Amino acid sequence: MSGHSKWSTIKRKKGAADAKRAKIFTRFSKEITVAVKEGNSGDPEANPRLRMAIQNAKGVNMPKDNIERAIKKGIGGDASSYIEQTFEGYGPFGIAVFVECLTDNQNRTVQEVRAAFTKNEGSLGTNGSLEFIFDRKGVFTLPISEGMDIEDFELEVIDGGADELIVEDKYITVTCVLEDFGNLNKKFEALGVEPENAELQRIPNTTQSLNDEAFQKVMKLIDTLEDNDDVQQVWHNLEVGDGQEELLS
Repeated sequence: MSGHSKWSTIKRKKGAADAKRAKIFTRFSKEITVAVKEGNSGDPEANPRLRMAIQNAKGVNMPKDNIERAIKKGIGGDASSYIEQTFEGYGPFGIAVFVECLTDNQNRTVQEVRAAFTKNEGSLGTNGSLEFIFDRKGVFTLPISEGMDIEDFELEVIDGGADELIVEDKYITVTCVLEDFGNLNKKFEALGVEPENAELQRIPNTTQSLNDEAFQKVMKLIDTLEDNDDVQQVWHNLEVGDGQEELLS
C-alpha cells in the first residue's frame, strides 16, 4: 500500500470520527454558503462548487435543514464577509503543515493559527514555502456498490481523467490532477455514480514516520488547528504507522 493510499485512508477514517461532532457541520455550512456566493446561485445543478459541497455534507450525514439554511445564508449575502486564507508551516519534528481557512476576521485567524503552532512546538512559514512538498489533486471517495465491476469502472474513470485508483476497506479512492477535477466529476455523473466525498486535496509527495510519542505531539497541533472554527482543512505529511491509527482521537 502506497503512502498516498494510507494517507487517504487515515483522512477518511479520521473524518468519519470528526463527523460525530457538530463542529464539522459548521465547516460544511460555511463551504456551502461561500459556494452559493461564489457561484451566484443556490441551485446545485447550475453551481458545481455548491453541488460538491452539498455532496460532501451529505457524506458526513449533515441534516437537510442545515444544508438548506446554509444555502439561504449564501443567497442572502452572508458569505460576503468570508475570506479564504491559507497558512504554511512546520510542526514538531519538521512535519509540514498546510492550513486552509474561511474567516470573517483575518487578524483573529492569524493570531489563533500562529498561537497553535507556537504552543505546539511549531512555526509558521511564508506562503509558498511548502509548494515542493504538496501536490494539489482531485480526490474522490466512494463505497464499492454491490455487483460493481471494478475493472470496467477503472477503465471508465481513466477515460475521464483519473490517474490512480485504489481499492481498500470496501472503498474506492480515485485521484486526478487538478486540471482534470471537473472532467472526472462529470464522468461520475455520466456513470450515475455519486462519490461519498469529492474535494481538492493537498497530497504530500514525501512523508515522515515518527515514533508514537512524537506522533502524538504532532497530532496535538493538528487537532488544535482543526478545532478552530476558522479552519476548514489541515494537510500534513505525517505518515501514520502500523498501530498508530488507534492513537487518532
